[in-house]
Amino acid sequence: MTNSLAPLTYKEAGVDIDAGDQLVENIKPFAKRTMRPEVLGSIGGFGALVEVSKKFKSPVMVSGTDGVGTKLKLAFHLNKHDTVGQDLVAMSVNDILVQGAEPIFFLDYFACGKLDVAIATDVVKGIAYGCELAGCALIGGETAEMPSMYPEGEYDLAGFAVGLIEKENIITGRSIIPGDAVLGLASSGAHSNGYSLIRKIIERSGVDLHAENNKHLALDLLAPTRIYVKPLLALMNAHPAMVKGMAHITGGGLTENIPRVLPDAVTAVVARKSWVAPPIFSWLQQHGKVDDAEMARTFNCGIGMVVIVAQEHAATAIAHLQAAGESVFVIGEIRARDAGEAQTIVV
Repeated sequence: MTNSLAPLTYKEAGVDIDAGDQLVENIKPFAKRTMRPEVLGSIGGFGALVEVSKKFKSPVMVSGTDGVGTKLKLAFHLNKHDTVGQDLVAMSVNDILVQGAEPIFFLDYFACGKLDVAIATDVVKGIAYGCELAGCALIGGETAEMPSMYPEGEYDLAGFAVGLIEKENIITGRSIIPGDAVLGLASSGAHSNGYSLIRKIIERSGVDLHAENNKHLALDLLAPTRIYVKPLLALMNAHPAMVKGMAHITGGGLTENIPRVLPDAVTAVVARKSWVAPPIFSWLQQHGKVDDAEMARTFNCGIGMVVIVAQEHAATAIAHLQAAGESVFVIGEIRARDAGEAQTIVV
């Protein structure tokens, strides 16, 4: 008795190796633009080789990993995939930046049920662009095509960055004292946090993001996360020891992230009226009937990075960052903390 079934191939099982190869070829020129002198080799190997720059005498590695979260659901809904890659890079490089680290390289992980080469190319182009903004090399990654793991047309993203800093220059926040100034660098929007609530608000509002009159709203919701690496590294290089602490305002908003860099004995008092937030936040608050406290612990509310400096250095830091293209506000001050008091108070 003979077996009449035809031989199976990987492609018939749902995995297209040729498509994966084409994606690698498509992204090579974008990755090439991100290369740094420390990188040895090119995209496509089993592992990526990076040597430690000779400019570091006592280097410490700083690493961070993250994804984009449910903001991807909006990208799928709007069929717009060219900005979420920047979000992916930003979430990791901004995190390691707060300890003073210079991002050196980035790797990504792209997972889907069926690989759409055009969409994946758009995503990785965004990743490469984010790496250019951060000055780090995109040295590789992984594309995983896994039939039946994801709904049709959807994918997931993850990535990680590794940076270096001189051991003696690590920013810990330990030198922060009462009287220090709290500076806020403007965000581009909601960045990559709070999107489960955002999607709920959109659902409740009944707004059609595909409608022509809502085009700007859709673009505001997908605005990519701002990358603060180059301006802040330049400030720290020009004025060593000026920056006492930084906080990347991600999940948990202002009230959960600023305390992560503060000594126990102090609190940050932040004045909400000291900066102008992008209009998307008032839209979200109005349509979701979200109270002020919930806004401050969920969203960045228009401040994507907080920088703490001595009061006498605030003007210099602001001028330097503004010259680099950042919108900077004095959003508050550090003061002694009362017993049982929260470490960040938004007033």
